[in-house]
Amino acid sequence: MTSLPTNLPTWLTREYPFTPRTFVTPRGARMSYLDEGPRVERAVVMLHGNPTWSFYYRHLVQALAGQCRCVVPDHIGMGLSEKPQDYAYTLATRIADVEALLESLGIQQVDLLVHDWGGAIGFGLAGRMPARVGRIGILNTAAFPLDRIPARIAVCKAPGVGPLLVRGLNGFAGPATWMAMHRRRLTRQEKRAYLFPYDTWEHRVAVSAFVRDIPMHPQHPSWATLVETQRGLEQFRDRPITIVWGGRDFCFNDLFLAQWRQIFPAADITRLADAGHYVLEDAREDVVPQLVTFFTRSRA
Repeated sequence: MTSLPTNLPTWLTREYPFTPRTFVTPRGARMSYLDEGPRVERAVVMLHGNPTWSFYYRHLVQALAGQCRCVVPDHIGMGLSEKPQDYAYTLATRIADVEALLESLGIQQVDLLVHDWGGAIGFGLAGRMPARVGRIGILNTAAFPLDRIPARIAVCKAPGVGPLLVRGLNGFAGPATWMAMHRRRLTRQEKRAYLFPYDTWEHRVAVSAFVRDIPMHPQHPSWATLVETQRGLEQFRDRPITIVWGGRDFCFNDLFLAQWRQIFPAADITRLADAGHYVLEDAREDVVPQLVTFFTRSRA
């Protein structure tokens, strides 16, 4: 197994000024996570997808931590977490890993923010503890199956050629640094930070596994978990929900947004027509203040 970094480079800590903590998952892998803000039993839990990591939420954590506890894990194999080559990189395992982390921290009430594959993980988690879930923020994600996948991602899922592209040529995390942006370009240091955890074949094991774990048919190992997650969505219709959507997302496009509108018809929806898949990064001057207001607003 690959050990966790003990000393982050100075250039990265300027962008990511936190002290990551470590949790050992039920399967024995070391998970890196942020736990910022007051040590209370209610937390805003932010879940990233592929190929990002907790770095994606850095500006929001800095803006929220003065008022809210912010818990932001790096999924196993991602970010600063351990990158075992033989881990069960499935949706069910990822849900269980985050659930175990929250239990270890004594988190009793969860406000949830999800992006990309974090949507399936987050709503899968929420379905296991519905009475403990409060506010929900949704950023360009899905928690339900749809029978479409961009051709460029389908290629990365293909046996043989997929791992060669994703792990050998960094053909997923690398292109994401420009394909997932539209309003602006990542700075050199931001791009460097997004790619920092994924610098070798071994360190890209979960980037490839995340792509392969996208279930497109009932025979897929994660299909049943995703369908179960979908079935549980409507029980959250009475929660405060905000959806902030990048309209220039090449993957989670407006077909997914239309599905969210059907599931949560009372949700507050902001569609940013010129923002890409990394909507929180691409349009952070708009999105961060909106989410701070949302998560700090009284439930009354």
